[in-house]
Amino acid sequence: MDITKASLIELAVSAFSKAYAPYSNHPVGAAILSEGGLMYAGCNVENAAYPLGQCAEATAIGNMVLNGSKEIEHIVIVGPDKEICTPCGGCRQKIREFTGASGVPVTICDQSGTIVLETTSAELLPHAFGPDNIKNNT
Repeated sequence: MDITKASLIELAVSAFSKAYAPYSNHPVGAAILSEGGLMYAGCNVENAAYPLGQCAEATAIGNMVLNGSKEIEHIVIVGPDKEICTPCGGCRQKIREFTGASGVPVTICDQSGTIVLETTSAELLPHAFGPDNIKNNT
């Protein structure tokens, strides 16, 4: 395993450990590698009013954008136990916003950092609607 992927997994596991998931008991952590080798993390944050929670992937993307990056090169998602914890549909669309149509690597791990699935964002959301589907009217 390359050092960058190992670092991303470590960052996602750390984010997982900080998740606020008192209602579902389903903590999730995510880590993004963006252009220039910069890394950003996020965890899920639940709310008693369920629709107001935020997914780990969305938090990591927000942190990436806040810090000036706009391109995902790789994303790691860590979920509980040995179950495969892929991004929800909304997060798949959010990830697509910051990747090309051909997709980027997505690594899914359990809470110890063991890889349980390697895929791509394009495989998770085939035929995705993205920025290139919108005509620029300027």
